This record gives sequence, C-alpha cells and structure tokens, in this order.
Amino acid sequence: MTPLRSVLTVRPPASLVRFLLVGVANTLVGLSTIYLVKWLGGVGDSLANACGYAVGLVVSFVLNRNWTFRHTGAVLPAALRWLMVFVIAYTANLGTVLTLIHEFGINGYLAQALGVPPYTALFYLGSRYFAFRQGSSTNRERSPASPI
Repeated sequence: MTPLRSVLTVRPPASLVRFLLVGVANTLVGLSTIYLVKWLGGVGDSLANACGYAVGLVVSFVLNRNWTFRHTGAVLPAALRWLMVFVIAYTANLGTVLTLIHEFGINGYLAQALGVPPYTALFYLGSRYFAFRQGSSTNRERSPASPI
C-alpha cells in the first residue's frame, strides 16, 4: 500500500463523526429556538440569541455526554469541565476571528468561517480527553454493548 493510499484510508474516530453530527443538530436546535423566541415571544435579538445558545448548550452537553462520548461518570463535574472547554474553544474562535479581521484585513464573513475549525478542534479534543474522560484513562472508542 502506498503512503498516500494509507493516509486516504484512515478513518476518523467514531466519536469525531458523532461530535460533528451533534454540532449540526445543535445548530438547528439553537437557531430554531432563536427564531421561535423572536417570533412567538416577541423578544429582541440579544435575548433570543441568549435563549438559543442556552438551549443549544444543554442539548449539546446531553448529546455529547450520552451519545458522542458515552460518558458514564458523574454529571456535574463533567458539566463543569465541559463548560471550561467551551469557554476555551469559544475564546480561540473569537481570537481567531478578531485577529483575522483586525491584523490581516480579512473580510468579517470569511473570518467567521475560518474561526470554526479551531473552535471545533479544541472543543472536540477538550471534550474527549478532559470533559468526558472515563475514570483515570482517556475516553476509549467502544461499541454501545461494550462494558469498558
């Protein structure tokens, strides 16, 4: 097998695929909440945005804990670690966006898109290896039937 072919046949961890799917679902839930709160509740953009993100964070935590990483440890410590990871990932996202706009003169819309990869990478890695770690070892890929 050639080196290029071996690189192309490497599969991402199942938890990464699930994490990305949760991100899509979370985006749909968050945006739907924002739109519903604005439309039905008649609230302004800032409050609607806060409501959408609050609902989205809860949905994201529950899905990532239970499905993406299949975490079985205590909920509260995992939630606190997960919030720390979120803050770090969001800070990296915002720092990337603002640096690209103000230091490199990149269009704001493009800068926002370019801020997504560092956010996603940090959030995934922090969730997998810190927030939802299993016991004293790192979170392992396993099947739903696996007791490990």
